[in-house]
Amino acid sequence: MRVLHRSDAGPLAAAYLRNREHLAPWEPVRAEEFFTAEGQSASIEAKLRLFVAGSDVPWVLLDGPRVVGVMNLSGIVRGPFLSAHVGYWVDKDLTGQGIGSAALGFAVEAARTELGLHRLQAATLPHNAASQRILKRAGFEEIGRAPAYLRIAGTWQDHILLQRILF
Repeated sequence: MRVLHRSDAGPLAAAYLRNREHLAPWEPVRAEEFFTAEGQSASIEAKLRLFVAGSDVPWVLLDGPRVVGVMNLSGIVRGPFLSAHVGYWVDKDLTGQGIGSAALGFAVEAARTELGLHRLQAATLPHNAASQRILKRAGFEEIGRAPAYLRIAGTWQDHILLQRILF
């Protein structure tokens, strides 16, 4: 796991294309360009601008040169809040092998020690039991339900909100 690089556009496009059906129920509807190296290049540039600004940390999960997932801290807020949102996915062929748990553990530790954050929040679809298990194993606690929280798979869907207090 490392911070996203500009050179990840091709491997990331391949990962998204390989996992297109696997991710479709859990993500926004994506334009065709999203699944190309050019589309990922534009996305990476935007993410790296947010990284430099200190509001996001985009990581890629790697198996050699192959991208097998992502982990993101986004919407980092400083001041009295010291909080961020966490989001992730793991390649369809590697789910259930502890990769998501390990990546989340890494992100939690980086949020606490490197970024000095107090809190992380995550949101999952109510029927995403696997993601909820990963979050709860990492010490996240359910804090509520947000109606029509995000537009996922083309419709506004409720989400379960979870948080972890880091210190």
